[in-house]
Amino acid sequence: MERKKTKEVQIGNRVIGGDHPILIQSMTNTRTEDVKSTVEQIKRLTAAGCEIIRCAVPTMEAAKAIRWIKQEIEIPLVADIHFDYKLAIAAMENGADKIRINPGNIGSEERVQAVVDRAKEGKLPIRIGVNSGSLEKELVEKYHGVTAEGIVESAMKQVHLIEQMGYDRLVISIKSSNVMMCVRAHELLAKQTNYPLHVGITESGTLRSGNIKSAIGLGLILNQGIGDTIRVSLTGDPLEEIKSAKLILRTLGLRTGGIEVVSCPTCGRTKINLVELAEQVEQMVADIPLSIKVAVMGCAVNGPGEAKEADIGIAGGDGEGLLIKHGRIYKKVPEDQLLAELRQELLNWSE
Repeated sequence: MERKKTKEVQIGNRVIGGDHPILIQSMTNTRTEDVKSTVEQIKRLTAAGCEIIRCAVPTMEAAKAIRWIKQEIEIPLVADIHFDYKLAIAAMENGADKIRINPGNIGSEERVQAVVDRAKEGKLPIRIGVNSGSLEKELVEKYHGVTAEGIVESAMKQVHLIEQMGYDRLVISIKSSNVMMCVRAHELLAKQTNYPLHVGITESGTLRSGNIKSAIGLGLILNQGIGDTIRVSLTGDPLEEIKSAKLILRTLGLRTGGIEVVSCPTCGRTKINLVELAEQVEQMVADIPLSIKVAVMGCAVNGPGEAKEADIGIAGGDGEGLLIKHGRIYKKVPEDQLLAELRQELLNWSE
């Protein structure tokens, strides 16, 4: 698909918008005031593929902690602010690369202006975040409930406010836990603005439900060429957000690189623990810098044929395993050596 070309916005050492790749974000779930734990988590997320990180700033102590966190990390840090404009200013003074605010929650226009003035001074981008759960009462009444149209009107109202204050280094984020409402809102918003969009399905849920909702919502939005940076919001370890985001982008053809693991469903012919084997393969290949497809098959009957679209595959059963290359049996090995043999082949891979 052809991506909508949006305005370029620099966030620390990264750029979104324009022809730049869609970047993956996540958010720490540590206490930001706990510098050591926060830095450790950010480093793990960075190693997994996170490209922008957001940290909650609920206290002045958290705002000041950003200075020390920034010294230890490599990716841009976004300060997440609710209500208190002084925290937004303090976060920027302590090195935040970008702030996330909902101007409607900051208070008076004078307070919003103070935040904008500090952002302008440091040439720092502002992410305007609007959530369906906090939609203004007048817009709920106008549209007879929470609607995509109301979410977009709310976002554009905040955008115009900051534009009137003389600033346009903006990123827009509109989110809803209602997947189809969120998709519709992004379709409407993309027609009304050229600012880069941060895309995600908020409050999407636990690992299973959250991944399904995010894959559907982000898939429908991104496949229309809409979106410049994404976050998969999951209840749990943020490392899972990065894994899911990378897979969504790769599935849509928006990112290449990394080994893609495919596996067959289990059936009555399966004589190995296929679920465990597939999970072990996914974990094993995570650190191997190849752009190929690996198939994990449950039996030797259909395994070679079903794996023919993969570059390499394995199939197992009855104590014996097969290594398969492009649909043809390459080697037979004892089942307990199957993973080690596969890893060795990948580490020495050549077409």
